[in-house]
Amino acid sequence: MGGSTRNCGRAVESVLLDAAGTLIRPRRPVEETYGAAARRFGVELDLDKLPQAFDAVLDEMPDLAFDWASTDELYRMERNWWRDCVRRVIGSAGGRSVGDFDGFFETLYEHYAHGRVWECFPDVPPALNALRARGYKLAVVSNFDSRLPAILRELGIWDQMGAVVYSSEAGSAKPDPVIFNKALAQLGVSAEQAIHVGDNPRADIGGATAAGIEGLLIRRGRLPASGSKSTIGSFADLIVRLER
Repeated sequence: MGGSTRNCGRAVESVLLDAAGTLIRPRRPVEETYGAAARRFGVELDLDKLPQAFDAVLDEMPDLAFDWASTDELYRMERNWWRDCVRRVIGSAGGRSVGDFDGFFETLYEHYAHGRVWECFPDVPPALNALRARGYKLAVVSNFDSRLPAILRELGIWDQMGAVVYSSEAGSAKPDPVIFNKALAQLGVSAEQAIHVGDNPRADIGGATAAGIEGLLIRRGRLPASGSKSTIGSFADLIVRLER
């Protein structure tokens, strides 16, 4: 393959990519969106507590991955998972009760289903173009739900991917290696021919390693540890690393 690169003795032909926190992010801080929605339903949240509450609840939640038999069943299970998550977050952030919780939840759930409320990190579009121009096969591997494809389409990322594998549909969530193996199978490459880039040490680096894939942790705005071979500061660093 013309775009293959020898990397640490491996012939890299594909790049697997996490979605939220790596490729994309909400345009508006999550706490602002939750706070504004809560006020519409008569509840004031402690916005200083909400980011920590959100992270803590996500760590406690079961995997966003399901055994489903129909699309309708999948959608129902996804919504129930997020309804439970949001209820816990609101409780942890000072919102003892929301009179119309279902209305509040649906407002948030539908809000985050649209690409217009998300954005690519600035370094992503040029990097994806450069990777494609060099012949690398690209795939998204994400702990996400069935809203992801529409978001990626609206952001112009979908058509650049050879595969988009998200946990709720795959029935496997990172760091389980199964979700990585599904992406490799769709791309038609082996673990030794791939690298994975993500922002979560356990889910992305631990999961990639368990699948036999080299993992790179992206830490935008932070200097990697001296001599670190597994951390990059941007996607521009990824391009440089692949070209060595």
